Amino acid sequence: MRGFLLGLFSFFCVYGSLWAESTCKLKAKFNLSGYKNVEKKKVVIGGMFPVHMSVASSNGNTSNLPVSSGCAGFNFRTFRWTQAMLFAINEINQREDLLPNTDLGYVIYDSCFTISKAVEGTLTYLTGQDEAVPNYRCGNGPPLASLVGAGGSDLSIATARILGLYHFPQVSYCSTCSALNNKFQFPTFLRTIPNDLHQSTAMAQLVLHFGWTWVGTIAAADDYGKYGIKDFKEQVEEAGVCISFSETLSPEAIQSIVQTVVESTAKIIVVFSSDVDLSPLIGELLRHNVTNRTWIASEAWVTSVNSLLSGTLGFGVKRADIPGLQSHLLDLDPYADALTEEFWETVGLNEFDPRNWKTAVRGLPYGLCTGSESVAQLNNTYSDVSQLRITYSVYKAVYAVAHALHNLEHCEDGKGPFVGGSCANITNFEPWQFVALIVLINVRYKMPNTGEEIYFEDGDIKAFYDIINWQVSDNGEISYVTVGHYNGSAAAEEKMHIRNESIVWNNEELEPPRSVCSENCEPGTRKGIRQGEPVCCFDCIPCADGEISNTTNARECILCTGDDWSNNAHDACVPKIIEFLAFGEPLGITLIVISVVLIMYIGTPLVKANDALLSFLLLLSLVVTFLCSIVFLGEPQNWSCMTSQVALALGFALCLSCIMAQTSMILLLWISLKLTFLPSACTVWLIILPPHPVKNTSAQNVKIILECDEGSVVFICCIFAYDILLALLAFIFAFTARKLEDHFSEAKSMTFGMLVFFIVWISFVPAYLSTRGKFMVAVQIFAILASSFGLLTCIFLPKCYILLVKPERNKEELMKPRPKPKDGSSTGTSASLATANYIKIILDTVGYFVLSGLIIFSLRLLHSQKRRSCLMFIMGVKSS
Repeated sequence: MRGFLLGLFSFFCVYGSLWAESTCKLKAKFNLSGYKNVEKKKVVIGGMFPVHMSVASSNGNTSNLPVSSGCAGFNFRTFRWTQAMLFAINEINQREDLLPNTDLGYVIYDSCFTISKAVEGTLTYLTGQDEAVPNYRCGNGPPLASLVGAGGSDLSIATARILGLYHFPQVSYCSTCSALNNKFQFPTFLRTIPNDLHQSTAMAQLVLHFGWTWVGTIAAADDYGKYGIKDFKEQVEEAGVCISFSETLSPEAIQSIVQTVVESTAKIIVVFSSDVDLSPLIGELLRHNVTNRTWIASEAWVTSVNSLLSGTLGFGVKRADIPGLQSHLLDLDPYADALTEEFWETVGLNEFDPRNWKTAVRGLPYGLCTGSESVAQLNNTYSDVSQLRITYSVYKAVYAVAHALHNLEHCEDGKGPFVGGSCANITNFEPWQFVALIVLINVRYKMPNTGEEIYFEDGDIKAFYDIINWQVSDNGEISYVTVGHYNGSAAAEEKMHIRNESIVWNNEELEPPRSVCSENCEPGTRKGIRQGEPVCCFDCIPCADGEISNTTNARECILCTGDDWSNNAHDACVPKIIEFLAFGEPLGITLIVISVVLIMYIGTPLVKANDALLSFLLLLSLVVTFLCSIVFLGEPQNWSCMTSQVALALGFALCLSCIMAQTSMILLLWISLKLTFLPSACTVWLIILPPHPVKNTSAQNVKIILECDEGSVVFICCIFAYDILLALLAFIFAFTARKLEDHFSEAKSMTFGMLVFFIVWISFVPAYLSTRGKFMVAVQIFAILASSFGLLTCIFLPKCYILLVKPERNKEELMKPRPKPKDGSSTGTSASLATANYIKIILDTVGYFVLSGLIIFSLRLLHSQKRRSCLMFIMGVKSS
């Protein structure tokens, strides 16, 4: 029984093994093209290049064993990259100082610029056979050192995820995507081309350097475009640049992108894309004749020829000359391998014309060649070695692997990078050991001929870019002119250097184009953001009075404080204008001249038809009023503020008292009372609350008005109310005495003079209240001069007329009263005089009561809200 069970167990084990072996089979065949040379080689280096631009469409037949699609669209530029790797390996194999005991082999596949092909090549490369068997190394040839490739960033991301599972090293020559610096996802990825983080920063600084704030962006629909444009937008938007449009490049979106470019006002367009992806868009733009844009190119297409984009600025990786490469490129055997044969066929279809070839067979149809033609006569990117940038990066990648292998070959036991200082065998090492050699030892090497030192920091090399400008030569061809450089490892202020004068812009302009949504807001204005639009689209709003902005594109206006105010341009705060009616101003000079002239006419001899003392007092009072107008001029001082209003009140009081006295001698009592009351009141006013000069900053924002604060509204109201009452009484007495039968009576003249007085001062009130600053003082001076001149003219002009023009009437008998009529009727002289005297006495008494009531009423209005406006209307003066 025990033997039976043991036999049964053995049967199942054998059957299971045979069953598993019978079910292990290939699911598909890969269709890969490239170069392979592994026979009798000690170490093999893998390579992957996008020699073709796409995969060929399959027939969709599902009745046969699946076979991967072939490739289409031969690319001369990337074929040159492939040849550069072959040239570098051959050069290293011939060197005595680098890997002298090791002959390198190679396995190079075409990725066809497609992720699926890149994955096929990676799996095939790992298994060591033409078929991919994941997780197994079935080949028995030399060990694999590293993969150089796989072209674009998307391809390298796909291959790096697979190679990272096995810790297999990968050195890329043109995969710049910033996502690849994530060592958690891509632990074994290295590259000899700068990280796009540096390129995005360089592009952002270029945009800021020329002051462009309104740009459009176009990115390829892959990781290269997505990450590159994302980093660029983050940096420029943080600096205040706005994105006019942001488009993702795909075959389906080309028409939409063209329409967006045409409609946008942005003159600058930043493009992160490969030349393969960008070519269809360029062709469509050419059909729409879109030539008035300036393009900012990433390194993946900066050296792609297209005359439509003349004036383009872009960033190219470091350029170098590789001696011997051109000879290698031109020395091709068209029958050596499938890729070279396809290259020759493509050249024949596109370039070769037997009529132009001395070696061509006579009568050979166009498009066919014998294989003996010289590639040197070609005029395409394959044979052009003037811009070896990515090609140089391929060259550096191969040398990086070679130097790491050199360190492995010359490793000394006890000094190695592995446990116990051990070393690996160059003929039989594991991929993870080779990664340790590159990463841990941190390979440093210098490139032949150029002397450039290469080393890796977290898988990246230092960033250095040439700033390239596309310029049209005299023969109409595009030339790539280096106009500056960007060094990512330099200090912040030294990173970018641009020779602006060397740049030729679009349409051969010498000045950089402007690309802004809104023009800059000059000092004196602020930015007003438009709702629903980017922050770069704004309106320039002038600062309000009293506010300034002294910078360009100010977001807010600054309020001037203290005794400052904004100037006319609103870009600086300046001291407010100190305003007062000065002697030197034309207005002040005019008033002084008028006063002097009037004072000179006061000295004219007058006919003393009335009491000489009263006439003298009247003239004296007018002199005082004329002179007090001068006190209002000039910068207010303590003495002038205390003098002006008091002198004016006393002058008018004396003038009006004299007028009343001339109409009746009885009113001398009134004069005596007046001359005792008013000075006493003024004295109390000047002692308790005297007027004083102040700075008025509230009346006008732009000016500081120097004026007099009257001190007490109550006192000034009382004083000028007394003058008004006196003026009313003088008018009543003059009007009553106008019909006296004297040959020469001043009553009529005084009546007219008082009418002029009232008209002037009634007009003065609204004029005074509607003016500000020095013109308030001017209005008051004009009122003083006009009323004084009116009284002077009406009262003394008739006397001067008789004195100067009609001297024959200046006789004593003509000054006597007229005789009474015979019928005994009164002439009105004596009777009227008596009546007038009684009326004056009554009115004097009434005047005292009215004055007392007015004073009491004024005191009650001291705290009333209507006090100022009411008293200003009554008195015709403005309290500060």
